[in-house]
Amino acid sequence: QVQLVESGGGLMQTGGSLRLSCAASGRPFSYSMGWFRQAPGKEREFVASISWSNDYATYADSVKGRFTISSDKAENTVFLQMNSLKPEDTAVYYCAAGLTRQAMALGVSGVYYWGKGTLVTVSS
Repeated sequence: QVQLVESGGGLMQTGGSLRLSCAASGRPFSYSMGWFRQAPGKEREFVASISWSNDYATYADSVKGRFTISSDKAENTVFLQMNSLKPEDTAVYYCAAGLTRQAMALGVSGVYYWGKGTLVTVSS
């Protein structure tokens, strides 16, 4: 079992930055970690994922070069640094735990555990 709690969402103007945090408890090191997002009226989509063991990361094309996923193993925490934010980044962002970072990159079917989400709103 893994419990995930997100924080750090909020309102930001276009071009701004936010950092999301995900505190993991239970047995998080048995899984890889990731972030997904869901905009109003749209399906939940993959954003980024990372392996605890080697910090290798995978990103969705839409966020490459703007978002960075990282981990702090001592604190059991995963971060999503979001720079150059755009209005289309507006969504509820969910922390996730899955078998591998590659499996999560394929979509929600690769996720075993979800957090409750944190809202990010980017104004134009």
